[in-house]
Amino acid sequence: MATKKNKKVSKKVKSKEVAESGSKYSLARIKLFYEEVKSEFGKIAWPDRKHTVSSTVVVVVLVSLISVYLGAVDLILGKLISLVIK
Repeated sequence: MATKKNKKVSKKVKSKEVAESGSKYSLARIKLFYEEVKSEFGKIAWPDRKHTVSSTVVVVVLVSLISVYLGAVDLILGKLISLVIK
């Protein structure tokens, strides 16, 4: 528990130091941003390969079905409108 509190305190201290450094793109700010991004990436729950492949297959199938449906509707409406115009 003590280490978590120390990390929080040191993070606040780093943030104050960075804020006082002045420059918008200082090396200290960039380094702090990089460390925070690295820490957040560790918290991500990445899906396994099986889940990723199955989700990709579902997306590809649905996109194909919807494109065929919309193509058919477009073709039918185009024919109807051309009959009305003639």
